[in-house]
Amino acid sequence: MTTEFQTDILLSHGYCLAEDPHEREVMMPYPPLGLLYIASHLKARGFSVEVHDLTFSSLLEFQRHLKEIRPSVLGLYGNLLTRRRLLEMIPLGSKAGATIVLGGPEPAAHAEEYLARGADMIVVGEGEETLEELLRHLPDHGLEGLENIQGIIFSDPSGTIVRTTPRPQIRDLDHQPLPARGKIDLERYLKTWTEHHGHSSVSLMTSRGCPYTCTWCSHAVFGRTHRRRSPEAVADEVAHIVATYNPDRLWYADDVFTLNRPWVVRYAAELERRNLHIPFECISRADRLTEEVIDALAAMGCRRLWIGSESGSQRILDAMKRLTNVADVQAKSAMLRHHGIEVGIFIMLGFEGETEADLMATVEHLKTCDPDIFLTTVSYPIAGTEYFAQVSDRIHAAQPWEERTDRDLIVEGRHSATYYHWATRWMVNEVKLHQLRRTGTASPLRLVRHRLAAWRGRLGMRLTRDHRDPGLGRGRVEVEAKTRGDRA
Repeated sequence: MTTEFQTDILLSHGYCLAEDPHEREVMMPYPPLGLLYIASHLKARGFSVEVHDLTFSSLLEFQRHLKEIRPSVLGLYGNLLTRRRLLEMIPLGSKAGATIVLGGPEPAAHAEEYLARGADMIVVGEGEETLEELLRHLPDHGLEGLENIQGIIFSDPSGTIVRTTPRPQIRDLDHQPLPARGKIDLERYLKTWTEHHGHSSVSLMTSRGCPYTCTWCSHAVFGRTHRRRSPEAVADEVAHIVATYNPDRLWYADDVFTLNRPWVVRYAAELERRNLHIPFECISRADRLTEEVIDALAAMGCRRLWIGSESGSQRILDAMKRLTNVADVQAKSAMLRHHGIEVGIFIMLGFEGETEADLMATVEHLKTCDPDIFLTTVSYPIAGTEYFAQVSDRIHAAQPWEERTDRDLIVEGRHSATYYHWATRWMVNEVKLHQLRRTGTASPLRLVRHRLAAWRGRLGMRLTRDHRDPGLGRGRVEVEAKTRGDRA
């Protein structure tokens, strides 16, 4: 008996907020923009599309949704955090009679494993045009003739893994429809933000791709290109967001928001022309900031700008192929503060070859930058990156593939997670102590508290210096110099 499908495709992902202890503490969720872009693209092409946003949902509710709408295709987005959940969702989709298509940064790097566990095919790179072609192909041809579709990986009847020619990336982003935010409960996101932070926030993207060469960064979806929407198109989206959701703030989710300097200036002028002034946060590189760009950011309402500093050791930055300069990060941090923009900094610990001297250089770097907030993470090798290839002969896995993520991989010869726990504690309190001394507003007791916590961190590093254990890379530790850094 042939199944009669009600929906052409159901799009979902494997991230569930209830299962992320760290994010439940932070409570700053944003919707899956990538899936929403795909949904709007397919809807504009005439397909019936549904989205199941697992963020505030559960596997049981996802299963009920599958039975209710009976999709012809189940499209699942995966990243390195969601492997276990995707492996639970695949058989549910197959049982419902759907063809299983995976996409996102994770599945293409582990294609053989996912195909062996029930996926029918994997989309490599951007998903809009590939899924459009698949949805036209599958009703008449099923799984035959897939070799003629660009940008996918599948297993042929003999079991051979077939990788088709890459699909060209979408060049004209202005003509892509806006993400289908109406397909999810965006009000739930706004309410969550307001309840936990006193303000709401909506995310958007002005560009795709990053051309830089950082060895640890995955370019699996958008590649190393940089494709940007016009200032007018982005301003149109901001106007739509304001009229529809009226958020208190925006989050520009671009890899490097200020990469195109003239664009930033034109965009600021376009927002000014429309009288659109909404506080926002974004990410940049220090080398893409100039006085003119920072002036434009301040005029637009930039509340906080995040700089991917990663280390205070120039030797480590050069090893990462970061193409950035420690002194420049410090100078641009001062420029941002001068313009009233808060500074956030990303720091990566444990990169290949890092020594305690490099860690000490990073602490001194943070003291000079004086960020309002900084986040630390322990580096981990992501499959498909240059860094992964560099350490591949020393990578070990303590768990079966189904039960681990790339964050759980062990790199032989590196310090333990416990060591980096103590290193982070030392770093946090050493920087906070410096800031309190500089402002001269802290009580003697508070200074002593941070001094002791920093000392304990250094002692913990010494005691665990030679330890090696499998807990490396358990995610970012957040420290806010104004408030969270007080938790010594």
